[in-house]
Amino acid sequence: MDVTDADFKEKVLEKSKEIPVVVDFWASWCMPCQILKPVLEKVSSDYGGKFELAKVNVDQARQSAAAYGIMGILSVKMFKNGEVVDEFTGALPEEKIREWLNKNL
Repeated sequence: MDVTDADFKEKVLEKSKEIPVVVDFWASWCMPCQILKPVLEKVSSDYGGKFELAKVNVDQARQSAAAYGIMGILSVKMFKNGEVVDEFTGALPEEKIREWLNKNL
């Protein structure tokens, strides 16, 4: 799901009180972001509803990016109960993403 500044609270913070939300902070000009996007989508599908995948375009959602200290992209954060519980930066291979998810879910 795409998330903007206007709906970040609802789609990420509030939703994370029901189910973990993995937020991909990305930009259209970021090549590693373009590489990671299909990997995250595949993994999200494979995990069958164990978490929600949210995508935040940092060029369009500057307030949300600033609020969570996004200095470089790509940055991925997991939210639970309205709080960041873990994160990683950079395009990780699929197996590392799965390890990260398994540790945090």
